[in-house]
Amino acid sequence: MPWYENGLQFECTRCGKCCRGEPGYVWVNDAEIARLAQKLGYTPFEFEALFVRTVRGRMKSLVELDGGDCILCADDTAGCRVYGERPAQCRTWPFWRRNIESEKAWKKVARFCRGCNRGRLYSVEEIERAAAEIEID
Repeated sequence: MPWYENGLQFECTRCGKCCRGEPGYVWVNDAEIARLAQKLGYTPFEFEALFVRTVRGRMKSLVELDGGDCILCADDTAGCRVYGERPAQCRTWPFWRRNIESEKAWKKVARFCRGCNRGRLYSVEEIERAAAEIEID
């Protein structure tokens, strides 16, 4: 059994800390682009032209605003404009492989994210399913 055999707690506080202030990639696939486009009232082509950049010649990531904020952050709050339809990378946070590989890694994430170790208790199975859904470099 993994070190988190009794599960881990997490509850998104919608603070926006994981979405603002630091550059990075938010990987999206074509199905996510179509879903996000529909949510915001664009065609997939329009959404991709406005909100997506190509990385390494083939991978797609959401565009960042100046300062590193995700382009889908709401202007007036720390929240996400597409929270209910957010990409898998965002939905599976903080249960990425690198974040759960050790208790030390989890504690580091918990220092960054105040939603860790509070709220709902996720089972090992749920955590493993989330970790398997997307691989983050």
